[in-house]
Amino acid sequence: MAKKGNRVQVILECTEHKESGMPGMSRYITNKNKKNTTERLELKKFNPVLRKVTVHKEIK
Repeated sequence: MAKKGNRVQVILECTEHKESGMPGMSRYITNKNKKNTTERLELKKFNPVLRKVTVHKEIK
């Protein structure tokens, strides 16, 4: 049985990588509390392709 609760798994994708046109992509998986954080998540994470810390936004 699946757990019941407000925690959901979300995928974060780099915003700068899309604009750069370089092949590949940087994605991270994390959890968030759906009840407390209703808007999309934005975190600064390391992008190994660009070799710098960039803003990663939540995708569907």
